[in-house]
Amino acid sequence: MNFLNEVTARFPDAVSFAPGRPYDEPFDTTVIAGYLDAYAKHLERDRGLSQRQVGGLLFQYGRTKGQIHDLVAATVANDEGIEVSPESVVVTVGAQEGMLLALRALIRDSADVLLVASPCYVGITGAARLLDVPVEPVPEGPAGTDPAAVRAAAARVRASGRRPRALYVVPDFANPSGTRLPVAARRDLLAVAASEDLLVIEDNPYGLFSRTPARVPTLKALDRDRRVVYLGSFAKTCFPGARVGYVIADQPVTGPDGQPTLLADQLSKIKSMITVNTSPLAQAVIGGMLVTYGCRLRTANEERIRRYRDRLNALLDALRRHLGANPGVTWNVPEGGFFLVLSVPFVVDEAALTRSARDHRVLWTPMSYFYPGGEGRRQLRLSCSYLEVDEIDEGIRRLSSFIASEPARAT
Repeated sequence: MNFLNEVTARFPDAVSFAPGRPYDEPFDTTVIAGYLDAYAKHLERDRGLSQRQVGGLLFQYGRTKGQIHDLVAATVANDEGIEVSPESVVVTVGAQEGMLLALRALIRDSADVLLVASPCYVGITGAARLLDVPVEPVPEGPAGTDPAAVRAAAARVRASGRRPRALYVVPDFANPSGTRLPVAARRDLLAVAASEDLLVIEDNPYGLFSRTPARVPTLKALDRDRRVVYLGSFAKTCFPGARVGYVIADQPVTGPDGQPTLLADQLSKIKSMITVNTSPLAQAVIGGMLVTYGCRLRTANEERIRRYRDRLNALLDALRRHLGANPGVTWNVPEGGFFLVLSVPFVVDEAALTRSARDHRVLWTPMSYFYPGGEGRRQLRLSCSYLEVDEIDEGIRRLSSFIASEPARAT
């Protein structure tokens, strides 16, 4: 990531398909004040709090598990059909903190292993590295994480004398591959998790942004055995600067005192030693957005859904126009999200990225960054979320020129 940032700074006029960040909307700062006001009125009107009590909630440290947990629970019920108690929700500093909390709580010792899809989002593998959690890659298929591959990975771990403890997966429009797991495979994956005694960490930052009206249930919505720990974030559906995410952890566990409790409560104890709590002001902004739209993110994000759909369609159209006649180049066709993977007949490493930026003014991300074992050396990730439609077409035209110049360097 440091290398990508350095190349981007050196070539500021390059069209960049590298960042997976949300689109730079014409942000209206008055929206923040409006959401704060909506949340304060919600506390007074719907929860019967006095102005003094509302002030205390906004200005003091606040509850470690978060204060908008009831609104989050209502939202996932409305949008995803996930029915959980608000006490199962821990509001976090972005989804990244949720990953750290989940790994710290679930991995008991060095014999426990985390299974991850390969390729995989670098945030989870980075968190595992920080916590000294061993990782076992599960090769991803064209439609996402293959349940049979999960079973095989669990068998490999057990054969080495260790325990497969949890599986991290992004079933909807995964970063970096853009794959979406079919419903039947989701059910099979839950069955494998049960038979292998795995907990599933489901991360869902992109699920709203589909190219089609078809809706696919989350793993958590299909979960009948409380196998799934669900990670959510408001970075893409509200704005990243709020840094608010959440974990749904409704698994019953036994506390240190021998009393029954929820996994969410154990996550909260760990959180109290890391960030103490998530900013009450940031939570209030998100809470105000949820209240304003009746705890329905699909309604709140109608314009964003359209925008990202148009950009992904523009990227696919540009690839067909500029690279469709090149027999050595292929790409997948995601059903939504921000990303897709382009396969080329030469090695795409940091040296190739430098040539692409310097000579052709176009940036992308090597897929080898996302493979725990360093595979994917002839693949690159393209992200369309941050660009305008006309930039996408120009960027793919430049990328086509770069690809045409590279075969002589193939290895």
